[in-house]
Amino acid sequence: MFRRFLVTFFRRGFAVFLLICLGCSAQSAPPDLAKRIERQVRSFYSLPADVKVTVNPLKPSEFPNYDALTVTLNNGDRKQEVAFLLSKDGQTLVRFNKMDLSKDPYAEIMKKIDLNGRPTRGNKDAKVVAVNYDDFECAFCSRMHQQLFPTLFNEYGGRVLFVYKDFPLAELHPWAIHAAIDANCLAAQNNDAYWDFADYVHANQSVVNSAGNLDARFATLDRLAFEEGQKRNMDLSKLQSCVKAQKDDAVKSSMHEAELLDVTATPTVFVNGEKIDGALPLPQLRAVFDRALKDAGVATATSAPSPAASAATAPTPK
Repeated sequence: MFRRFLVTFFRRGFAVFLLICLGCSAQSAPPDLAKRIERQVRSFYSLPADVKVTVNPLKPSEFPNYDALTVTLNNGDRKQEVAFLLSKDGQTLVRFNKMDLSKDPYAEIMKKIDLNGRPTRGNKDAKVVAVNYDDFECAFCSRMHQQLFPTLFNEYGGRVLFVYKDFPLAELHPWAIHAAIDANCLAAQNNDAYWDFADYVHANQSVVNSAGNLDARFATLDRLAFEEGQKRNMDLSKLQSCVKAQKDDAVKSSMHEAELLDVTATPTVFVNGEKIDGALPLPQLRAVFDRALKDAGVATATSAPSPAASAATAPTPK
């Protein structure tokens, strides 16, 4: 919960001005001023009551007429320092983000995403890569999946590479990790088997949910994986061993990676580094894809599927 408030905190504007009524010294904020700063911060960002707010000593800043000031937010489990500027007259507190224009923020994000060994759909040589952090049990992920495949895949598959990574929200979705592991067991032997499994589960979450207790749901997922393995003439002994072991190392690694990218919910998609939160309507998704293609110097017309997309293995209902 604290993480959610921190995310809200950082997104509330590029420069936020809070009016402060008292002056400040050159070294530290007087107790009464520190109290007023704390009250303003708590009120403006609606911080939970258990978050301790500490106003730290003032330091010189690179901006004329302002001192640098950090406020520490601490709820015991997490601690975060947030930078402000305090005017010399003590009347204005400024929250700002300093941006390094020498770096491309989208490119920096893509450097942090490990795509090695992940199943893919679309053009493997594409200049635009769409990475979806997915949860097989998430209803919104199901909606996003069905917008991506086949609609956007048919429109962009010849110019975009689609990749899925795991971010199961286990506290909300008890069979999501099991489904991710089964899918990865299929992917280890056959790329298309992964996608057929993903298509079916996302379109038929009710089949798993109606199976009975949690063990019955696990068994249903395993059965779906085995059926897919049979259809693809996979090594069933190897598949069975993988499914039975339920090793979650790869899933946890993907989840950790997502957390480092500030992924807090599913679905979350990065299109060449631009973040999409949630299952957006198709026009908004197309706008992101078109922007990425334009930036990459690729044609953006989406009125008809490209020849490469038509030739690719399009997803089909199971």
